[in-house]
Amino acid sequence: MLIDSHCHLDFDDFALDFAAVLARAHAAGIERMLTIGTRLAKLDSVMALADTYPELWCSVGIHPHEAAIDSLATTAALVSRAAHRKVVGIGETGLDYYYDQSPRPAQQHNFRLHIAAARDLGLPLIVHSRDADADMMAILDEEMANGKFSGVIHCFTASAALARKAIELGFYLSFSGIVTFKNAEPLRAIAKEVPEDRILVETDAPYLAPIPMRGRRNEPAFVAHTARFLADLRNTSLDAFSAATTRNFHALFSKTERTSI
Repeated sequence: MLIDSHCHLDFDDFALDFAAVLARAHAAGIERMLTIGTRLAKLDSVMALADTYPELWCSVGIHPHEAAIDSLATTAALVSRAAHRKVVGIGETGLDYYYDQSPRPAQQHNFRLHIAAARDLGLPLIVHSRDADADMMAILDEEMANGKFSGVIHCFTASAALARKAIELGFYLSFSGIVTFKNAEPLRAIAKEVPEDRILVETDAPYLAPIPMRGRRNEPAFVAHTARFLADLRNTSLDAFSAATTRNFHALFSKTERTSI
């Protein structure tokens, strides 16, 4: 079994063929999916989607692109929703200095409040990090000193330094279809060395379809291509890689083991 540890199934991209998307995922051996919250206004619909389909879990959070629009005053909006039985993580949150769609102070403010919620609830943090390695490492260090929390840097594309820091802090690294791209050799070098008990796999659907599906709308079924690529890269079998990433998913998102599906 494979788990797509990060996708966006509430997006309009899937509105017309949602049942077929799930059917293709099952046919490809992807039996569970984590669909991610990105906007306050959409969190209830993300939760409803996960509640409707037994193969889905979800998270609640505000993407850094939305930090200026959805600026948190407290953790209350996240904490109240996290009581839902299918909410298993906090995020996605983090820093994106590549697009800078929200001011950096607003991104940092929301990020720290997401960390506080994750720490208080004992749920893992789902982190987006792009072109923000120095601030990301500094904030993670500072916040970890205030009390431990767990998490994953999803769709990892950052530096080896951030990879080492994340693993040192007990985080996981999740790899998307980007690792299969022709120009991703530095990322492949990192993916090859991540400890077996710290690696996850995802689509980030509808974005970033892996080779040989690049250029198409991404969907959970395609995580099988990324998993096969990573297994070959790491000189292991697909079965062993699938088992390891499934174990890791449940170890990080431990609420999934207590959730009736």
